[in-house]
Amino acid sequence: MYVRNCLYWRAVIAALLVTAWSGAAMAVDLVQKDPWAPLSLLLGEWEGEGAGKPGQGIGGFTFSPDLQGKVLIRKNYAEYPSTKDRPAFRHDDLMVVYKEDASNRIRAIYFDSENHIINYSVASSEDRNSVEFLSDPDPTGPRYRLTYRSAGPDKLSIKFEIAPAGKPDAFATYIEATCRRKPKK
Repeated sequence: MYVRNCLYWRAVIAALLVTAWSGAAMAVDLVQKDPWAPLSLLLGEWEGEGAGKPGQGIGGFTFSPDLQGKVLIRKNYAEYPSTKDRPAFRHDDLMVVYKEDASNRIRAIYFDSENHIINYSVASSEDRNSVEFLSDPDPTGPRYRLTYRSAGPDKLSIKFEIAPAGKPDAFATYIEATCRRKPKK
């Protein structure tokens, strides 16, 4: 009876180990098949509105894989109506998200119609409900932080913050916005 119980428990333990190993292998396989899974919250076409230092505005953006899935491309625009102090204007930007070869870290480079170029480190929260783009510190210039956070199914809240030169962690909110994913056509 003792031998039979030992064999039974060994079989159970072996089955659990095989299941755990195959589950881990499946998780690794999924990440290899979809390297952008940590950023899946952002994929799609979005439209929204927000406010901040530039004023109240409307806009939209897309996040989509490109170059056979090797990069993600974000194209963004924001339109601001005229005020008594300035004419109406439009802001356009392009961001390329990529994985560094050596470290496999997710990075991004950003370009906009105002001649800004920003290099970001990209991190997803463990629960994949938020993604943060944090610019590299620069002692002579500002530092930027762009955070996307899930606000429900197909909804995001966005916060763009700026820290002044010499104070790389003293972020102040520049723009806050909410957006909704457009239905697929």
